[in-house]
Amino acid sequence: MKQRKIITVLAVAAIAVSGLTSCASGGDSAEAGDVTVNWWTWSDTQAASYRKCIPAFEAANPGIKVEISQYAVDDYFTKLTAGFVAGTAPDAFQNSVPLLGEYAGQGQIMALDELIEESDYDLSIFDIGVDSWKFTDGKQYGIPLDWAGAAIYFNEDLVTDAGLTAEDIKTMTWNPDDGGTFDDVISRLTIDENGIRGDESGFDPENVKTYGIGTLASSDFNGQTSWNSFVSTFGWRLGGDEAEWPTSLPFDDPEFVKSMNYFRDLAARGLMPGFGEFSVSGLEQLGSGSVAMIEGGTWDATPASKIRDTKVGIAPTVEGPEGRMMISNSNANNIYAGTKHIDETWSWVTYMGTEECQTIAGEDGTFLPSIAGALQAAVDAQAEQGVDMSTFIEALENGQLYPAPPTTNGQELTDSIQPMFEAYFTGERDDDVFADMTAKTEEILVE
Repeated sequence: MKQRKIITVLAVAAIAVSGLTSCASGGDSAEAGDVTVNWWTWSDTQAASYRKCIPAFEAANPGIKVEISQYAVDDYFTKLTAGFVAGTAPDAFQNSVPLLGEYAGQGQIMALDELIEESDYDLSIFDIGVDSWKFTDGKQYGIPLDWAGAAIYFNEDLVTDAGLTAEDIKTMTWNPDDGGTFDDVISRLTIDENGIRGDESGFDPENVKTYGIGTLASSDFNGQTSWNSFVSTFGWRLGGDEAEWPTSLPFDDPEFVKSMNYFRDLAARGLMPGFGEFSVSGLEQLGSGSVAMIEGGTWDATPASKIRDTKVGIAPTVEGPEGRMMISNSNANNIYAGTKHIDETWSWVTYMGTEECQTIAGEDGTFLPSIAGALQAAVDAQAEQGVDMSTFIEALENGQLYPAPPTTNGQELTDSIQPMFEAYFTGERDDDVFADMTAKTEEILVE
């Protein structure tokens, strides 16, 4: 899940201490004597997928019932915070890396090392995500559920109409100086209201019918599905030299600044929408023909295949000076420190972290499992439905992912940095904003 949305909604969570539903830790069980484990997620699709794991779990664990509750992300973290305050949070819940520092630092979630050791639970079954869930105390707080990356989604008909091929999209190169073949492709795909393309004489950048690429000008401080997969190709990393718990974010790196200039200029050239120009999702823009390509996440693959009257192809992110690379976020299970049913909750959480359950749930294609065997099953199931997930698997296998670094004070970081990015991409600030960004992150991350 995207960091920006998750952290932004947490801003109001601290004051919301009421309005919880009955789905709280230690809720009423279906039968006398049963223990009910309550698990929460923000994803309606993952809620449906993981419900398919419940029958096998309950059959193997008589006396334990599982209740899954899903809340829209705008309410999810508000309800969690209210549950922490009232002591009625769910026994376990899905969480995202940016919130690890907040919850572990507040003592709201359990360190799992003793449970892992006592039950001989094997974390090596996971191919991705384990290290992202270690707190500054060195302890493990999360059991991985999934992972996410980025890809280029393109309207196949618009690509063909431009005289291009799927291979042209899949082999795009990029650099911050002249944009590489990526620049050539989006110029060709862009069409103004008079039918003139972006690489033709007379093109009108002020009146564009179809943009070559959806916006890459995100205010999200990690740029997961916008600028990150571009700047990461020349070695830039969100945490700089620190893969975990960085003390600053290097937004003032000269090559990063040059890259931001390039992205902002794309809008001025009419090849990309201006910041905030569209209020609908990237997939909707793709389906309407407003854009010919977007950069999207793993979660977009199945919905993209269902856009009416639009055939969508999936291509890897651009290849840059040092190859392909992108940031990857990993969601995981956390256990509430106040749960009254530690053993039962651990049984459910570890079952969710098995190849069996992740295969059952992953076949819906609503997420990419963190376990290799389950991941392959999910990919195979989606292939049968005409959804090609191979781009993401190749990125994983080729070492083209680096984990989003956990940070302290994630909410303050977002509140401070997001407006700065917005000011830059709307033209209110210029290059000097990036030095201010880095200085601000140094101030926030050492608090």
